[in-house]
Order: sequence, then C-alpha cells, then structure tokens
Amino acid sequence: MPTSVSARSSVPPYDHVLLALPPTAASASVLRGLRSEGVRVSLVSDGIGVLDAVRGGEPALVVLDVELPGPDQNAVLAALQAEAPNVPVIAVTPRERRSGLLGLLRADRDDYLLRPFAMDELAARIRLRLRLGADTVPIVLRQGEVAVDTEFGEVTVDGRPVALSPTEFALLMALLAEPGAVVSHARLASQVWSEPASANLVQVYISYLRRKIGPERIRTVRGAGYVLEG
Repeated sequence: MPTSVSARSSVPPYDHVLLALPPTAASASVLRGLRSEGVRVSLVSDGIGVLDAVRGGEPALVVLDVELPGPDQNAVLAALQAEAPNVPVIAVTPRERRSGLLGLLRADRDDYLLRPFAMDELAARIRLRLRLGADTVPIVLRQGEVAVDTEFGEVTVDGRPVALSPTEFALLMALLAEPGAVVSHARLASQVWSEPASANLVQVYISYLRRKIGPERIRTVRGAGYVLEG
C-alpha cells in the first residue's frame, strides 16, 4: 500500500527542480530519468550557474553536488540558503565529505545523498522533500495505520501515540520515503547514521522499531532489506 499524505490542502504538482551536477553522461541520464517521471527539471554544471539560476526564479528544490567545478560548494550552499531560504536542498556528496556537510544542512528542510546513488533513491528523496517543503506542508505521512505528523514529529499507530527515539524516528522516515519498496541495509545505514553502521546495528534498531509499531508492519526481504507495510 503506498504512503498517503494528509494535508491542509492537496500537495501541488511537482514544480521546477534544479539539478546542479557535473557535466557527465550520468548527469544527463539523471535529467532524462526525472523528466520521464513528470518532473520539470533543468541542469547546470557549476556553482555560479546554481546561483544565477536561482536568481532568475526560485526552483522548488535544488539537487547540489558538493564537488561541482567552480567556487567552494560549501560557500555556494550557504549563499543558496541565504538567497532562497524556502528552497530545500538535496546535497550529493561522497562519503568522506559527509561529516563536514551535515552541520551546513538545515534539519527541517535539507537532505543529503551519498554518491554513487540510484535513480530511484534520488526520485524518492525529491518526492519527500517537495512534500515536506511545499507551502501546503503535509500534516501526516501515512503507511497503513502508521502515521507521522511531519510538523510536530509525532508518530501514531492505529490512532495511538508511539514514542520513538531519534534514531528510531529517522529509521521510520527512511522507510516511509520509499513506500512499498525494499530499502536495503546499506541504504538505511547511510541515511540514518552519521558514521558507517553495520548490518547488525540496522537489524537491532529495526527490532526496536518493530516492538513499538508492531512486528508485522516491517517485512524482512532476506538478503535485500526491509519493506514498511503499515
């Protein structure tokens, strides 16, 4: 069952997404892939191009590779946040630069994605950020009877409040970001923990989460990962 979104009003259609990626064949493939999903998207290939594009009209979201040619991309990120404070950013980064990047991202708006990434993972992150960053902010993300109030960070199961630790909450959100899909150990480890996490640690926290929301709601796909079924 796909994740549903309850909102004060309906979530608007996806608007312009700005891709700031190196000028490679892989970047062109990402551009084509997003367009095939109905996302209105454009591509720039350096930091100056990012700021020029934003000054020409705010996009709904920016995907920013932190290793673009041109100025230091930390400075580009800071300028982007200052000039377009309502625009969410998904920063694409190699693992070795992640720890230095985390302090620059706004917890209520931005996200990051480790390189290399899968096209479906980027599309899922874009969908979630556009929902959370839209003017019509969704009150509830729902998968079956599991619901998350994104404004207040509250979780309910079958209508009853459930208290989660910050790690358990991040794990649940990572599963909610890909409704009906198998989310791998490696993907959960990279999204939830700031330092590399073992498959055993992921399993431990999956077991904690199962105890709180119900063991039947998280299905294990042996050798692949987990599916949130609600």
